[in-house]
Amino acid sequence: MKYILKKIGIFLLTLLGISVLVFFAFQVIPGDPTTRMLGTTATPEKIAALREQLGLNDPAIIRYFRWLTDFLKGDFGTSYSYNMPVSKLISGKIAITAALSGMSFAMVLVMSIPIGILRARFAHSIPDRISMIFNQLIMSVPPFFIGIIFTYVFGLVLKLFTPGDFIPHSESASGFWGYLVFPALAIALPKSAMVVKLLRSSMVREMSEDYVRTAYSRGNSRWQVLRRHVMRNAIIPVVTFLAVTLVDIIAGSIIIEQVFAIPGIGRLLLSSIIGRDLPVVQTIITIISIAVISVNYIADISYKYIDPRIRFR
Repeated sequence: MKYILKKIGIFLLTLLGISVLVFFAFQVIPGDPTTRMLGTTATPEKIAALREQLGLNDPAIIRYFRWLTDFLKGDFGTSYSYNMPVSKLISGKIAITAALSGMSFAMVLVMSIPIGILRARFAHSIPDRISMIFNQLIMSVPPFFIGIIFTYVFGLVLKLFTPGDFIPHSESASGFWGYLVFPALAIALPKSAMVVKLLRSSMVREMSEDYVRTAYSRGNSRWQVLRRHVMRNAIIPVVTFLAVTLVDIIAGSIIIEQVFAIPGIGRLLLSSIIGRDLPVVQTIITIISIAVISVNYIADISYKYIDPRIRFR
């Protein structure tokens, strides 16, 4: 319990540090959002009045604490570009990105764990060597390029989906999830190949340990040894990597949204950065940071329950 409380304290301090970096990083970037908001009607008088209205003339430290206090209350401010509450603007888009990330991660688990175990079971065999070649090829291809190939082959040639014709969940649940299949698969394939390689290597290494020979001497079959003994020890580094993989998937989702024209948080973030919509940018980056750090801390704490031999000091 003491360890968990300590980790929570570090977690909160980390989030505080990120909030400082996120806020002040966008204060030093050249450009005035009021100029973009006013457009061709911008005059020195209107710019000065709008800056005063938005509180941009206040010292940066005051604006930071005002933003942080409002953020903790759930008030993310008002979008400069859309003139609407940021919370309302991003809520639906976060749900889309979360659905895409969740589907991608589920695909990674479904594909990588069974294949990794099979490759370890038949390590150094001809099928293992052949699959190793394909594994390396898949690992070397970035998700956005796989997405472009999928768009051309499955979208334009085979007509399995219409590129750019995103279907909201409110219109059709099946259409929504169906459209996300190929973007999610484009993200999941390289990540799955990495997990397969790590799991296979970890299990092969564990199979050379003394406790495995002891398990065999007690009459256990190869599958029983793999399932009951090897897997438990081999999975620890894999869990760490899966946490990193989930973080990569979140980042990959933001990128792949541009390829498949998915109206998620990634497209909104890019357009908001270009438009200097600071309330939207700060909110999105802070929320993503919270998600990323939470995943890592949950994985860190979960080790104790995966392997009882681990004790925290």
